[in-house]
Amino acid sequence: MSASPMLATQRLFSYGTLQLESVQLATFGRRLNGQADQLPGYRLEQLAIRDSAVVATSGKTHHPIAVHTGSAEDRIEGAVLEVTPGELAHADAYEVEDYRRAEVTLASGLTAWAYVDARQS
Repeated sequence: MSASPMLATQRLFSYGTLQLESVQLATFGRRLNGQADQLPGYRLEQLAIRDSAVVATSGKTHHPIAVHTGSAEDRIEGAVLEVTPGELAHADAYEVEDYRRAEVTLASGLTAWAYVDARQS
């Protein structure tokens, strides 16, 4: 009898609606475990969401968005979530085009994916 292969997990830093249980259940089909962390060099702004499906899932017409400042004083509080590659693809589908997924280094030293402002180059 062979052991089932382990699914590789990815780290996803969430500072907004992906921390909501209702959004996790709708997006991933389960509640995710997370640990508190911070994203240095970014600050939060509010983004108007025009996608009605995303608004229906989150229950919010405005979502926070991480804007890069490069300033050590700027930090975003959030949580590091463990997701599978398939779940990461579901998160990509949930996020609207104003967000892009970027690899970031958190205050803890961990690297993770985070959705940041796609309007910044």
